Amino acid sequence: MSKRKDELRALLSSTGPKAEDERAPEIKSIEGLQPAPEPRPERATSGAVKAMGLALGNLRGGAEEARALRESLAKGAHVVEIDPALIEPAFLSDRLSRAGDGDESFEALKASIAEGGQEVPVLLRPHPDAAKAASGRYQTAYGHRRIAALAALGRKVRAVVRPLSDEELVIAQGKENSERRDLSFIERAMFAKALIARGFERRTVQASLALHKAELTRLLQVAEAIPSHFAAAIGPAPKAGRLRWMALAELIATEAGHEKAQDEITRPSFGQAASDERFAMLLARLTRTSQKTRGGSETLTGEGGARIAALRRSTKAVTIEIAAKDFADYVAAELPALYAAFLARNKDG
Repeated sequence: MSKRKDELRALLSSTGPKAEDERAPEIKSIEGLQPAPEPRPERATSGAVKAMGLALGNLRGGAEEARALRESLAKGAHVVEIDPALIEPAFLSDRLSRAGDGDESFEALKASIAEGGQEVPVLLRPHPDAAKAASGRYQTAYGHRRIAALAALGRKVRAVVRPLSDEELVIAQGKENSERRDLSFIERAMFAKALIARGFERRTVQASLALHKAELTRLLQVAEAIPSHFAAAIGPAPKAGRLRWMALAELIATEAGHEKAQDEITRPSFGQAASDERFAMLLARLTRTSQKTRGGSETLTGEGGARIAALRRSTKAVTIEIAAKDFADYVAAELPALYAAFLARNKDG
């Protein structure tokens, strides 16, 4: 009888030794550092009570997960998939790139997404136009290039959607650019000018582009000196820094320079060139100054001041003297085509 009682007590009690992986973490963490306390007898626990405890624990865990999910949804931190056709760009563009500029980094981005998927979500806000927002449209804060790449690949965009003010949007837009593909000098200058024109305070513009006060002043000086349509025609020109843009601005500021620049950007060869090449072509055109010589002729120079030919004008004719025979032959061969283009241009005008 006594033996059966002992066996029954052993089955119902929980005073037996625990397995290594069942011991409380705090006991395992200090084991070996100080003597373990004497074990105290524990009350018997039925299977039903244990099951109830597990159920309550699961409920508590589920409630915590639900609360965290609700907070995440409220903050707009969840990632959703959106058709790129429903996404519009930010109200101000910070890029001067255009189709045909041969943006190798964009092609690399598209190839990366095609192979490994979109790893980093973009940031959107519900469209500020109430009617568009009601129809499920969004506006981009940052991630324009990823959205364009995904649209080209025919894939949906993984995005975080948050309600953002205009100020919060431009700060997020500039912050993402400073951390990823930096804007070129002229892109930063024109973006700063556009933000100021839209009424944003200078502190907001500085925060958006991560600028000091003096840096913003220099950007705005160049942006004011370069007419917007010339900057748009040239594009980002990433290799042209502040000093070269300042030199170009001084040349365009003159009446003759402005006319030459306007003529240059309308040439087909200009439009077909890459952005840095367009900048070099325009700068070269404006630096080809006609220098009068003592004999009444003009020296025509190319890029870097190299002498090309001598031009002599009279009341009856204009004479061009070319020292290099090969170049003279080339010019002579091209004259019919040049004359035809001249006539067609005048006709169009």
